[in-house]
Amino acid sequence: MNYKSVISEKQKRMARFAKAMGHPVRMYVLELLSKQSCCYSGNLSDDLPIAKSTLSQHLKELKDAGLIQGEIEGPKVKYCINKDNWADARELFMQFLNQENQ
Repeated sequence: MNYKSVISEKQKRMARFAKAMGHPVRMYVLELLSKQSCCYSGNLSDDLPIAKSTLSQHLKELKDAGLIQGEIEGPKVKYCINKDNWADARELFMQFLNQENQ
């Protein structure tokens, strides 16, 4: 038996979210976006002292995990929290962290 046969879809989703959240820059972006009542349409590179290409890679990781979504509006990209996946991640982590030792 290999380990892949015992890993659930729930564990895979949680690991994907955790990987995407595994960098301080990504946590900053998530925190910033989660405080917005609507999408953030500013230039995130103005808020973070990192190269645009580095920021782009962090945003790609968050988008690939489904935690954020973006749409192009002219020269800017508008970013928002993906509310469905955000709720899914919150529920998965709450269930995991609230488990009793068995």
